Amino acid sequence: MLSPETLPPMSVAVPPVPAPVRTLAVTGGKGGVGKTNVSANLAIALSGLGKRTLLLDADLGLANVDVLLGLSPRYTLADLVAGRCSLDEVILDGPAGVMIVPAASGRRHMAELRPAEHAGLVNVFNDLQRDLDMLVVDTAAGITDSVLTFCQAAQDTLVVVCDEPASITDAYALIKVLARERGVGQVQVVANMVRSPAEGRGLYEKLSRVCERFIGDVSLNYLGAVPQCEWLRMSVQRQQAVVRAYPSSPSALALAEIARRTARWQAPTAPRGHVEFFVERMLRQGVPA
Repeated sequence: MLSPETLPPMSVAVPPVPAPVRTLAVTGGKGGVGKTNVSANLAIALSGLGKRTLLLDADLGLANVDVLLGLSPRYTLADLVAGRCSLDEVILDGPAGVMIVPAASGRRHMAELRPAEHAGLVNVFNDLQRDLDMLVVDTAAGITDSVLTFCQAAQDTLVVVCDEPASITDAYALIKVLARERGVGQVQVVANMVRSPAEGRGLYEKLSRVCERFIGDVSLNYLGAVPQCEWLRMSVQRQQAVVRAYPSSPSALALAEIARRTARWQAPTAPRGHVEFFVERMLRQGVPA
C-alpha cells in the first residue's frame, strides 16, 4: 500500500513561455507623411506572410487606425488606462488575421499622460499571453514623450519620410533626439508617396547625409519606397488596406516587399536594460522550466 512518503513526486504542468516578439515602431516626425497607412499595411502584409502580428495604435490623442480600416472597437486604450477592461479585451480582429489594439481619438487626457504612464502602457504588454511574432507600433507625430518612449521600447524604429522639406527636417530632428536622449543607434527608413524609385532613394540619401554629418552615432538603413498611386487613395476611401483591396497595385507591391524584408528580422534574445515591450518574455526565455 502506498503511503504519502512513498508516493512519487507530483509533476506540475508549467505553461509554455510565449516566444519573444519582434517590435517595430513606425514614426515620422512630421504629420501627413502617411505613417499610419504604412503601419497598417505593413502589419496586414506581415500577417499575410504567416507572422502573428499585433498592430498598436499609439497615437494616443488622435488615433485613426480603426477609421483607416473601417473597424468599430468596443474598447480602446483609454478604457484600459481607466481600468474598465484588460489589454486582451481591447484587441480587435482585423484583416488577414492581424490583431489590433485601437486607441481613442479626441481624448485630451490620453494625449497628456505622464512619462511614467507611457512606460506603464509599454509594461502592460508583459501580461499578454497571446502567441505573437511581430508588434507594429503606429506612433503619433512629433517628438513628444510618448513618441520617444514607444520608439525606445521597440527593437527597431522605422521613420517614414516624403518629398517635403519639412518631412526631412522633422525626421532629422526626431532621429537626433532618439539617438542622443534615448540611445537609439539604428533607424530604418521608408520613403513614402514617391514619384519614382530614384526619388525615394534620393530622399533617404539626403536624410542619411545630414544625420551622418550632424549626429554621427546613429546608422540608417533604407527599407524601400512606396509610390503614390490612385489605388492607394481609393483604398483609403474604402477604409481598406491597399495590400488587401488592390494587391497588384504599385503601392501594395512595394509595401509587400518591405514586409518581406521585415519578416526576415530575428526576434530579440535579451533585454537592453530599459523600458521595452514584452521584456518579461525575453527574461523568461533564459530561465529553465
